[in-house]
Amino acid sequence: MSGQRRNRVRAVLAGVSLVAVVAAQGCTRDVEASGSSRKDAYRGVTEALDHLVRAGFPGAQVTIDGPGGHHAFTAGAGDLATGAPIADDARVRIGSNTKPFVATVIMQLVAEGKVELEAPIERYLPGVVTGNGNDGNRISVHQLLQHTSGLPDYVASGNPALRPDPNSPQLHPDSEQARWRVYQPEELVRIAMSLPPQFEPGAKAVYTNTNYILLGMLIQHVTGHSPADEINSRILQPLGLRDTYYPATDETAIRGSHPRGYQEIDGSRVDFTDLNPSWGGAAGAMVATPADLNRFFTALLAGKLLPAAQLDAMKQTVPFDRMPGAGYGLALINLAVSCGKQVWGHGGSIPGFETRNGVTADGTAVVVTVNQLPGSEAAADAVSKAFDAAICA
Repeated sequence: MSGQRRNRVRAVLAGVSLVAVVAAQGCTRDVEASGSSRKDAYRGVTEALDHLVRAGFPGAQVTIDGPGGHHAFTAGAGDLATGAPIADDARVRIGSNTKPFVATVIMQLVAEGKVELEAPIERYLPGVVTGNGNDGNRISVHQLLQHTSGLPDYVASGNPALRPDPNSPQLHPDSEQARWRVYQPEELVRIAMSLPPQFEPGAKAVYTNTNYILLGMLIQHVTGHSPADEINSRILQPLGLRDTYYPATDETAIRGSHPRGYQEIDGSRVDFTDLNPSWGGAAGAMVATPADLNRFFTALLAGKLLPAAQLDAMKQTVPFDRMPGAGYGLALINLAVSCGKQVWGHGGSIPGFETRNGVTADGTAVVVTVNQLPGSEAAADAVSKAFDAAICA
């Protein structure tokens, strides 16, 4: 569920034989007919996608929208049982790409005078952030948005080598318990509050999902409506994002057309498409198509969802732990790319899927989708290189 995650790698990917079969089935294709000039322009994209399949991902897709129109390229399999590729209009779980939707609602509430950015979270959620050294009086809404709160994460690291003691209360996203159980936000916060802070509030930025669970609770408190309802009425409906939604509490299947999502568990590849994302909540539960993600981020960065002051505040960045060279704003990441373009985006991962995305200054938006989380640093680097190839094409 991390936002451009690089340090939550899992065990080695599935066997070479399966990778070879998928690679043979999944040579890259552009879902739209194209001339030779465009094929040449996007050669780096198609090569990067083929590399992703060879690196062990079942399937991969690049979706590009902007002044040059809509293009979708795919390689490998969206469904290993049938060999079908990831469809252009397929919905996927977007993990931490949920966070920019939540942050946008918060900043709209700031613009409306209903939330004060520098106010302590204790003002809105009294008695919630407390225990084991955690103190909501010392943590601002701003610090939650920017991951500078110092709060502990209720989610355990995805890297087995970094996992805490088995008796730790942290939630493991790929466990059977987390996969099917319904979690309430208050329960997730209580898990976090059973642990000490990671650092003093404001000392640095460490990506922490607890922050956005609390922001979802803040939306509920201030508006009287769930984060899902507010995101729908304030963002999805105005932008016509009909293929994007926040799942109901007990919803385990992805609606409509979608690829299968896979997860490496104890050295075996498991179909992890269906799960209850309530453990992700306002930090990572949402579902969207890549085209809808592009439309959302393009509209946000074009000033269609926020006044200039609030959008500018979202772009004030600090260094953070997940991406050396990048800066984290308020759920907007200033991404470093090889061609030097100014790129703003986020990204998301959740068992079964990862999305990397960004928008350039000219309004070109890119989403890279894979239907399995990276299982090694090399695989994570391959996703980064595919995004770089697409954004610089």
